[in-house]
Amino acid sequence: MFTDVPAETDSEPGPLLEGYETLVLEAAAEAGVDAIVDATSLDRSSAEMLVDGEVPEIAVEDAAAVIALVDDRDANALVFELRDDLLMGMTTAVLDVDTIAGAIDADLTGQEVQQALEGRTRMTLTQLAQIQSVIEGRKP
Repeated sequence: MFTDVPAETDSEPGPLLEGYETLVLEAAAEAGVDAIVDATSLDRSSAEMLVDGEVPEIAVEDAAAVIALVDDRDANALVFELRDDLLMGMTTAVLDVDTIAGAIDADLTGQEVQQALEGRTRMTLTQLAQIQSVIEGRKP
């Protein structure tokens, strides 16, 4: 799911974010508002926005929960797979969190990037796209 997006898009933040949003919007349209509200921390207004084709600024965990509603996969497994892919990408690209923090537009320190990658703090889809873009752009 999330890990397929970089291979299917340009590795710039915009196309990556659009790819992530497309995954969520397609799942939201199929799942419906009530299921989204029940399965995520999103309020009804945000769930309605998703079903109507607009993506509010949401956390990766909520996006994964929406996708899991129609993909028959565990939302936590989707998030763990994504985090593993990001960390392996950092290894391949020989990147550290401070380098990523300096290369993205999000106002995050290296420590905050590390916390987001480890799941100790909220990471939005926008932040994910920016982080993934740096990783993809530096891979050999």
